[in-house]
Amino acid sequence: MEDKTILLSLALSMLLAILLSKLVSISKKPRLNLPPGPWTLPVIGSIHHLASNPNTHRALRALSQKHGPLMQLWLGEVPAVVASTPEAAREILRNQDLRFADRHVTSTVATVSFDASDIFFSPYGERWRQLRKLCTQELLTATRVRSFSRVREDEVARLVRELAGGGGAAVDLTERLGRLVNDVVMRCSVGGRCRYRDEFLGALHEAKNQLTWLTVADLFPSSRLARMLGAAPRRGLASRKRIERIIADIVREHEGYMGSGGGGGDEAAAAAAGKDCFLSVLLGLQKEGGTPIPITNEIIVVLLFDMFSGGSETSATVMIWIMAELIRWPRVMTKVQAEVRQALQGKVTVTEDDIVRLNYLKMVIKETLRLHCPGPLLVPHRCRETCKVMGYDVLKGTCVFVNVWALGRDPKYWEDPEEFKPERFENSDMDYKGNTFEYLPFGSGRRICPGINLGIANIELPLASLLYHFDWKLPDEMASKDLDMQEAPGMSRDLAAVTFSPHTLRLPDPHRPPPSSKMKFISAYLLATLAGNPNPSAEDLTTILESVGAEVDHGKMELLLSQLAGKDITEIIASGREKFASVPCGGGGVAVAAAAPAAGGGAAPQSEAKKEEKVEEKEESDDDMGFSLFD
Repeated sequence: MEDKTILLSLALSMLLAILLSKLVSISKKPRLNLPPGPWTLPVIGSIHHLASNPNTHRALRALSQKHGPLMQLWLGEVPAVVASTPEAAREILRNQDLRFADRHVTSTVATVSFDASDIFFSPYGERWRQLRKLCTQELLTATRVRSFSRVREDEVARLVRELAGGGGAAVDLTERLGRLVNDVVMRCSVGGRCRYRDEFLGALHEAKNQLTWLTVADLFPSSRLARMLGAAPRRGLASRKRIERIIADIVREHEGYMGSGGGGGDEAAAAAAGKDCFLSVLLGLQKEGGTPIPITNEIIVVLLFDMFSGGSETSATVMIWIMAELIRWPRVMTKVQAEVRQALQGKVTVTEDDIVRLNYLKMVIKETLRLHCPGPLLVPHRCRETCKVMGYDVLKGTCVFVNVWALGRDPKYWEDPEEFKPERFENSDMDYKGNTFEYLPFGSGRRICPGINLGIANIELPLASLLYHFDWKLPDEMASKDLDMQEAPGMSRDLAAVTFSPHTLRLPDPHRPPPSSKMKFISAYLLATLAGNPNPSAEDLTTILESVGAEVDHGKMELLLSQLAGKDITEIIASGREKFASVPCGGGGVAVAAAAPAAGGGAAPQSEAKKEEKVEEKEESDDDMGFSLFD
C-alpha cells in the first residue's frame, strides 16, 4: 500500500513539474497579436459567417467593414487572413511579396492542378520561375500575342458569320464566346483547332465547379475521415484524368502532323500553322535538351493545361459581363457602338489594327473588370513565414485572400462605385500591371497573372466585332432593368445565365470566308503577274505576301485589284490555279473568279464568249469550292 502511495506521489509530482514548465514557457513566449475578426465556434471556426452568402467575396467585404482592412478568419482548422483595402493589398503583394509568394493549395486544387505542379499553384522557387519564364517568352509576351492576330481575326470572323446566319434569333453568348476563346487559345498553343473541344470544355467546367474553398476535406486537411467523406476531390480527379487524356491525345496528333507534314486539307493547314505554336516550341526544347529544367511529357501536359484553362473561360466570362452591362446601360452601349462604327467607316470587318483607335471601348473593358473581376479573391496566397502586416502577426501557413472585388468598389477611391461609368478611366494612367492597388483585376507582384496580354487581346477584337456588326437586345421583349445580374458561385465569377439577341445586322455581309493557304498563293501570283512578272519564283511570292501583311484577305485584295477595271485577267487566274494546284488547301478549298470592273472605271466592252467563259468558271468554282475570291 505504501509503495502505491509513493508511486502515485511521484507521478503527481512529475505531472505538476510538466505543467509548471509549460506555464513558464507560455509566459515567456511573446503573445501573438492576430488581426481582428468575427467570433468563432468550436471545430468550424468562422464558417458560419460565410454560409449565408454563396458569393464569398461579398460576405468577406461585409465582415471587413466591421472588423477592419486586415481580418483574421478560421476556416475549420485553417487560419486565413483577408486583405480588403488597397493599403492592406499593397503590404502583402508588394512590400512583403516574397513572404506571400507561395500558393494555398487545398486537396481539391492539388488534385485538379496535377498535384500543384502547374504555374498557378506551384510553390515559389526555381522550378516555378523557369516554367513561368518559358510560357511568357514563348506565348504570352506582347510581341508573341500580336503575332497570332490573324488567328483571332479568323475565329472572330467565323463567329460573326454564325451569328449573322441565325436571322436575329436569340443566342447563348456564354457558349459561343467560350468556344471562340478556346479555339483561339488552342490554335496559338497547338497550331490548330481541337476536335475534342466540347469534351475538353465540359471536363474543364466540371473541374472548375469543384474548386471551392469550403469543402470538408479542405477545411480539415489533417482529418483522414474528412478526406474520405469529401466528394469534390474524387470528382476533381475524374475531371483531371479526362483533361490529361485529351491533352495527351492532342500532343500525339500534333507530333504526327509535324512528322508527316500533314496529309492534306485541314491536317496540312494544322501542320503548317503548328510550326511556330507553343507546343512545337516545347517539343523542340524537349528534343534539344539543355534547358534549366528538363521538359518532360508531364511538364508539356501541365503547361498546356494552364494555357487552356487559364485562357479559355476568363476572357469569355468578362465579355459576357461587358455585354450584360451594356444592355443595362443603353447610354454606354450607344456611345461605344458609335465609336466603333465611326472609326471603321463601313469596313467589311474589324482587324486588330483598328483596335488602337477604340479608346472608349478599352475604357468599357476596364470598367467591367473593376466591377466584375474574373477572380474576385485572386488565387489565394500562403504565408511562408510568420511576419508582421500592418502591426498584426500573420502565422506561417496562413491562407491569404486579397479581395480585389472589394478594392474595386471602395468608395474612398471610386466615386459612385456601384455605377457603370467607363469615363472614370479617361485621362487615367491605371493599367492592368498591378501598380495601382485599388484596381487589381489580374493581381500584382511575383504571382501576377502572366496571361494579361493574351486575355485582353481575346476580349478586345471579339467585343469590337460584336458591337460593330450587330445591335443587341434581350430576348422575349425583356427589359434591361429586369436583367438578373446574379453571380454564379465559385472561384471565378460567371454571370448566372443570360441570352442575347443580335437585333439588327449592321452590315449585310459582315465578313467573307478567311483565305486558305491556296488563296494566298494565288493572290500573290496575281499581283506578281499583273506587276509584270509572268513567272514569279517562290521568293517573289513570299516577298509579295509579306508586303501586304503576310495574310491576304478579301478586303485587301479587292482594294489592290480595284484598278484592274477593263483588264481581262481570266487567263492569269487560270494560270495561277494550274500553277498552284498542288498547294494544300486548309479550310475547305478555294475558288477564284474574275474580278468585276469597278464602277466608273471605264472598262472596255468584252466579248460575249469571254463573259460566258468567266461565268462558267465562276459557277464551276462556286459549285466545287463553296465561295469565290471576288464577288
